[in-house]
Amino acid sequence: MAGKGKGPGAGEIAPIIIIKKIKKVSAGHHGGAWKVAYADFVTAMMAFFLLLWLLNVTTEEQKNAISNFFDPTHPMVSDSQSGAGGVMGGTTIATEGAQTSTVQNITVAQNSGATVKGTHVGNPKGKDGDLRNASVQKLEAELRKREDERFANAKQQMEQEIEKTPELAELKKHLMVDITPEGLQIQIVDQAGEPMFPSGSAAMFPKTTTLIKLAAEVIKKMPNQISVRGHTDSTPYKPGSDYTNWELSSDRANATRRVLRDSGIDEKRLSNVMGKADTDPLLKDKPTDAQNRRLTILMLREDMKQMLSREGSDAAKEIGDPNAVDETKKQLDDDAKQPASRYKQTPGDVYFP
Repeated sequence: MAGKGKGPGAGEIAPIIIIKKIKKVSAGHHGGAWKVAYADFVTAMMAFFLLLWLLNVTTEEQKNAISNFFDPTHPMVSDSQSGAGGVMGGTTIATEGAQTSTVQNITVAQNSGATVKGTHVGNPKGKDGDLRNASVQKLEAELRKREDERFANAKQQMEQEIEKTPELAELKKHLMVDITPEGLQIQIVDQAGEPMFPSGSAAMFPKTTTLIKLAAEVIKKMPNQISVRGHTDSTPYKPGSDYTNWELSSDRANATRRVLRDSGIDEKRLSNVMGKADTDPLLKDKPTDAQNRRLTILMLREDMKQMLSREGSDAAKEIGDPNAVDETKKQLDDDAKQPASRYKQTPGDVYFP
């Protein structure tokens, strides 16, 4: 029992001593939230500098087109409402709706200016300007339609002349006439075993001269500029030869030019005379075929200003809008005043989904 011990303090209870040891721990892991914030910051800065770069390289026409796409007052959105209603309303089964189209088309043309659904890009005049530009487009379309009709008539004349002339009937297989985006294309083509020139020579056979003169009679009646091109097959000359398919095609094109000149074609109408060698074969899968050896006489499509001055008034009456002539002249002048961009735009259609 307590108290029975001996010595000083016998019988007293010993105090309890508690020793606290403080353990020092180094700073623990704080997590990765800061990395997410930093990544967001870097992404935002990248987007900002990308925006600055795009603003620097984008032309005024492109900026205006993008602005029109996000403009709720643009003609892309109709005035009537159906479906959800409002500017952002979707289409319904009915043809009438707030959203008239899901695709906005921007046509970039080299000579007549860019348009957005009939709206000249860069035109700040709103709906009135859109209507005027629609008239301009109708007039230009009418003038191009008349040009295509002239091409079709010229093609028909050549075919009829060959049919009614016995000595030309045999040459029909050598003649190909087509209406292309460049204009009326008249091609005088070799056939297997029946060439239009002696091999490797630019001295044409009489039948070739006959066909070129036939084409000249039709060309003389039309105002278009002319491009003359010579073509060969891909059969090369002997290695080391100074005379190649380039010289041969050029010499044949020049021989054609001389026949056209002697047939009464003013040489001022010649836009170019060129040798294409074998770079533009008629039969791409058969580069050595005889039909790749040919002459091309191309009546180039006219400049819009030339057609406008010659028959613009008649075409305007045809579409029922006499004021379209002045509007078209003004737009063509405006297009000519547009500053040249440092960046070349690609011709064609640009679509915003």
